[in-house]
Amino acid sequence: MSQRSFAFTPAAIRSLEEERDLLERQRHQRRVLEPRLTCYLLRKEARERSAQSSMTAAGPPTPLVCRDLVVQNALFTGDMQAMKELFPIGSSATLVIQPEGGAMRWVADGKMRGLWSLTYEQELTTPLHITAGRGFTDCLRHLLLRGASVDFAPGGSTPLHEACEACQPDCVKLLLQYGANANATSEDGLMPLHVCTELESLECAKQLLQFGAAISGRSLEENDTPLHVAARHGLPEHVALYLRYGGVLEHQNDEGLTPLNAACSQPQEHSTLERYTHVCRQLVEAGANVRTGDADRQTPLHMVCKNANPDVVDLLLQSGALVNEMDYGGDAPMHNILKIVAYKLEHQPERIVQALLNYGSIRVWPGALPKVLKFCCMSPRTIEVLLNAYDRFRVTDKWVEAIVPEIFQKHQEFYESVFALASGPRSLQHLARHQLRTYLEGRLIKVVPRLGLPTFLRAYLLLEFRGYVH
Repeated sequence: MSQRSFAFTPAAIRSLEEERDLLERQRHQRRVLEPRLTCYLLRKEARERSAQSSMTAAGPPTPLVCRDLVVQNALFTGDMQAMKELFPIGSSATLVIQPEGGAMRWVADGKMRGLWSLTYEQELTTPLHITAGRGFTDCLRHLLLRGASVDFAPGGSTPLHEACEACQPDCVKLLLQYGANANATSEDGLMPLHVCTELESLECAKQLLQFGAAISGRSLEENDTPLHVAARHGLPEHVALYLRYGGVLEHQNDEGLTPLNAACSQPQEHSTLERYTHVCRQLVEAGANVRTGDADRQTPLHMVCKNANPDVVDLLLQSGALVNEMDYGGDAPMHNILKIVAYKLEHQPERIVQALLNYGSIRVWPGALPKVLKFCCMSPRTIEVLLNAYDRFRVTDKWVEAIVPEIFQKHQEFYESVFALASGPRSLQHLARHQLRTYLEGRLIKVVPRLGLPTFLRAYLLLEFRGYVH
């Protein structure tokens, strides 16, 4: 054996191979992640990059990627003192932050089986996004003074989108003052005005418009304008603001919805009915067409009957909506309200049925009354107003079978009055009402108030609720 060589043991060879593999992995990581660095090297490298960029005509520096928890903790808590230490004069604030969050997700194996597994997702963000979305105005200003890129959007949306979505008007104003693009489009095709979807975002919308946001800017996927968004979310003050700035009333998005259609088509909780009524009234008074149909020929009246907002139904009918217009599915507004009576009892669906009939709506085919009774029996007022649109009908055993015992017991007096008609005709008073309503069909709402009738008689002609039929 040569004096310049020596024997390697198997353990030494394995150790060398492991060290070689480790070096290869480290070199690969540096190639992929470069120029990533920790918080503790951030200041030095940022100064070097700043000095190089001032000496050359090169473009903007490559954003640095930082996963350091010290930086993240300062940003997410708005620790101004830590921010001053971490981002001193001469440092770069244009960083990419990769916070990781764990979430339980269902992982399938392709055979309709699977299990719940804790997975970690990375979300790219920046210091500006974090501080703007949390309302840390002082921290945001500090970062902007350090030259943070105001429109940088590694995660698909700009800091301005983040501030608007989180309803942070002071941060919105600050970003705009530092040159943020008020019409920047996110990867979802939304401009900042499109993400002002909360009541509290009104001041954000005002700031955007003052800095040149496009009032008729359209989203890429749905082709919505800001007025569509405000109407859909029931934001009356936003709607008033956009109308003052020239929002287009009759622009139809890709589904054929105008802003009025968008408001009427949105599912509405009982607590939001007043807001949507206000929005629809604003749009109608501004000149919105109440007869415009969407791609399925559903008009605002079709849509609002489906969502059971009686005040908007009254508004649309008074404004000239067509009560018997059919959509492509062959449904009139009356069909839509009767389908959802059982699910919207607190919305007073009987008021909608009453209004539609008073404006000349088609009636239910008498042979289908038992089916309607079955699905609407929990709303006796709806049944009452429907039955009072006929001069006669035939009560059969199917009617009795259609009402479950619990509902019958709850509204026994009313349903006993209905079943009593199986052995006798309608009252003369009702027949006279029916005859007059038939004579005035299509003109009822216009003529009756002009007849000078006593209040109780006028209400009777317009199918006022009494709690029984006779």
